Amino acid sequence: MTTEAPASSSPRSRRVSHRIGSIAESATLAVDSRAKALKAEGRPVIGFGAGEPDFPTPDYIVEAAVRACRDPRNHRYSPAGGLPELKAAIVAKTRRDSGWEVAVSQVLVTNGGKQAIYAAFASMLDPGDEVIVPAPYWTTYPEAITLAGGTPVTVLADETQDYKVTVEQLEAARTERTKVLLFVSPSNPTGAVYTSDEIRAIGAWVEAHGLWVLTDEIYEHLTYDDVETGSIPVLCPQLAEHCVVVNGVAKTYAMTGWRVGWMIGPHDLVTAATNLQSHATSNVANVAQRAAIAALEGDLVAVEAMRTAFDRRRRLITGLLNEIDGVLCPLPTGAFYVYPSVKALLGREHGGRTIRTSAELADYILEESEVAAVPGEAFGSPGYLRFSYALGDDDIVEGITRLQRLFA
Repeated sequence: MTTEAPASSSPRSRRVSHRIGSIAESATLAVDSRAKALKAEGRPVIGFGAGEPDFPTPDYIVEAAVRACRDPRNHRYSPAGGLPELKAAIVAKTRRDSGWEVAVSQVLVTNGGKQAIYAAFASMLDPGDEVIVPAPYWTTYPEAITLAGGTPVTVLADETQDYKVTVEQLEAARTERTKVLLFVSPSNPTGAVYTSDEIRAIGAWVEAHGLWVLTDEIYEHLTYDDVETGSIPVLCPQLAEHCVVVNGVAKTYAMTGWRVGWMIGPHDLVTAATNLQSHATSNVANVAQRAAIAALEGDLVAVEAMRTAFDRRRRLITGLLNEIDGVLCPLPTGAFYVYPSVKALLGREHGGRTIRTSAELADYILEESEVAAVPGEAFGSPGYLRFSYALGDDDIVEGITRLQRLFA
């Protein structure tokens, strides 16, 4: 007589792999989804959670997509690594905007910046490799690193240092397993921008220890106050062969839904990432690629108009938030987010209950004021809230005024 194995040991009992089951849902998308669901119920929710411009994609880009839809060439498979015309446009755009000369063979076109980030880490990391991740960080970075087999090592910078890590902090986090530094400027969620001198100092440290850099430049065109900054492979040319740049059309051209990003790096790494993509997704949608060509080959007039609006809004929202007792909001110099400290509001009674975390505070704000913001826990730094100011001026005023009343 045989004994039946316990059900828990059956392969069928492990319905989801540990590797995938350990991935957390994107907190920013979750907040945005919840806000939209409440709006659908008729509640007047103002959502500061989504990181996307409120502007429509410029008309000339949309028209390029319409023409592409009618062209039978775009109804078929195309090269997994991207349309040759788009890769050439990315090379020209990189030369124009960054002053970095790269080859077409160094470019991989991806389904948005997120795929570029994962593909880069998957191509660079082996199990046990560590990636230094400055925090506050965008929610996807540590998940992509872990999924690729690496280990994220967080280095926290708070508002007293303008949310920017120092070389001394990076050195304290470095071990014999460190392989990559993740470098993001302008930053999501803080809007922090590293100056050219700060970038050169970090680049010298990277070079001294033989590390790689993955730099996300998706907000490159959204800087303010004439901050002097630049692209790390340009300011630190000694790193060019050990640097991967991730970028895309989403933020600059109000094209978040079009899903076109790219990575630029050394030939062998890009070849490996392209091979991965050939099995994972094949080519990015051809119509979206044709639209991206129009975006990159056009002028930056529409981009500058959006930047001007964001500049006005960042000053508006920062001023309003700083009028709330217990909120400290630095003025950011990049992207379209503010990241105020709300530590002084925690551990206090609000609405008849004691709120101890920024996650609880975000829930309380949504319930009581119908304002959606993302708590700092999502970005590796509890005690803060992230507000996107990529929404209309009237909504900014109404939303933050509600908070002023709530905490008066």
